[in-house]
Amino acid sequence: MEAVLTPNPGNRIEDFFYEKIDKKKPHRLSNLEYVGIDMIEAGNDFGPGIAYGSALIKVGQCQQKLGQIERSFIETSANCYIQPLRKFLEGEMKTVTKEMSILENKRLDLDSCKNRVRKARSMLGQQSESGVSPEVLLDQLYNQTLISFAERELRIAQSEFDRQAEIVKLLLEGVSSSQAGHLRCLHEFVEAQARHYAQCHATMQDLQRELAGLSGGPYHPTTPPTSNVSTENGQERARVLYDYDARDSSELSVMQDEVISVIEISGDEDYVMGVRGNQQGKVPKAYLEMLIVCQ
Repeated sequence: MEAVLTPNPGNRIEDFFYEKIDKKKPHRLSNLEYVGIDMIEAGNDFGPGIAYGSALIKVGQCQQKLGQIERSFIETSANCYIQPLRKFLEGEMKTVTKEMSILENKRLDLDSCKNRVRKARSMLGQQSESGVSPEVLLDQLYNQTLISFAERELRIAQSEFDRQAEIVKLLLEGVSSSQAGHLRCLHEFVEAQARHYAQCHATMQDLQRELAGLSGGPYHPTTPPTSNVSTENGQERARVLYDYDARDSSELSVMQDEVISVIEISGDEDYVMGVRGNQQGKVPKAYLEMLIVCQ
């Protein structure tokens, strides 16, 4: 995830270093912002009074805005998803891995003790078939002593294995209970990503309108126009951008590219009431694209 959000490994190492020494990260421009700076400089060189120079400046300013939106998304993603996940991996998960390694060693010790007991009992059985003599009786006594010692070690190894298995079981139960928090963080990341792309889309549409104004022609979006649909009982219509699974009975599960009716919820800026046939429930606005309504 970090490699996707921050592709430059040098920047990731630098960020990691500043986190460890508890200092503020240096302000770093994104690639889009550097492109924007170069375009603005080129536009000023050509002259803002001519169409091409003015267009370069506007495109450069747009690239800078896109870079700022991208940087904001990266910071939000780091705070809402990456940092909690890293804390979990470096804390609870590291402890679980360590204890599971100890459990594996205890299992190997237990198997070794079982093999020693099995071998000692086998040797005692073979001596019993050899008849009775002072040497055989002495060997039997020795092997019985070995068996007693091996069985005592086996009981100790079994007890230590059971104790370690219980520790690992409790830790794994704790990991399972923490999944709800990870799921919430994942939802926040998806919502941040949806806002990011929506802001980028709106910024590019504004740029297209400005460029169309420079050329004197009407604005025609290059993306396919949103379908016109009529309202139903005063309800608006919206297209679903991403699959969404309802978290409880008050929400509505929707699928990507599905068109549903929506009703604004008073006082709620994040959700709308989605309606599909006889079903209805809350749906996050970030997952929807409002459609243009025919009058």
